[in-house]
Amino acid sequence: MSVIQKNIQFIRNQKELSQAQFADQIGWSKSQIGAYEEARALPSIEKLIQLSDYSKIPVDILIRHDLRKSGSSSFIDIGNQRVLFPIMVDNDNENLIEVVPIKASAGYLSGYDDPEYIEQLQKIKLPFLPTGKHRAFPIKGDSMLPMKDGAFVIGRFIEDRSEIKTGKTYILLTLNDGMVYKRVINNIDMNNSLLLMSDNKTYNAYSVPIEEVLELWEFTCSINTQEYTEEELKLSSIMTMFNELGIELKALEKIIQ
Repeated sequence: MSVIQKNIQFIRNQKELSQAQFADQIGWSKSQIGAYEEARALPSIEKLIQLSDYSKIPVDILIRHDLRKSGSSSFIDIGNQRVLFPIMVDNDNENLIEVVPIKASAGYLSGYDDPEYIEQLQKIKLPFLPTGKHRAFPIKGDSMLPMKDGAFVIGRFIEDRSEIKTGKTYILLTLNDGMVYKRVINNIDMNNSLLLMSDNKTYNAYSVPIEEVLELWEFTCSINTQEYTEEELKLSSIMTMFNELGIELKALEKIIQ
């Protein structure tokens, strides 16, 4: 049985419909549905488009991904379509935190919506996190000091872009830059973009159109894999960094008002 045939049966079962009821709703015959689900026939392109319109799931997902592995809760609504968002759970049906390793981070852009890619990631469980879907991402470079290279940032998935808060830090998956961790200025109302800033002031800020942001994860906590030196922990150094950041944010807020 092909993936699409499994998915037809999965969609019908999720809606708790008989083949006859499903046929009435989608506009197919009961015999066609039986033939598809029993692997005696494959649906035409026209039928795939009808199924996509009915389920609000893109055709490429219907023919490429086994929806049984993701479940009905693994989708988010964007516009008038449901986009596959793989979520891994444990035996108690509690969300697990997938850890994107440094070696796999380069492939995250091509695999973020693939259940098989997400399934093979290592997983951890942190009981103190707030509600919501979380994922752990590696930090590379020194653009977000004092966060060290090799640390991990755990973020909560943000589906509603109206929740983006100016001055907060986020992990973003962008169409052209891949995965980045930045402090964000929300300019959606002004020019439909986000201004991404580094806490290390040697890096320039840049804007990203909101339509190029594929995923957005709000900072929840971090896991450091290296010990800080005495110099790095000096209160004066930390206070100086935050004072400089506060002054720059205030200046930016005046510009965007």
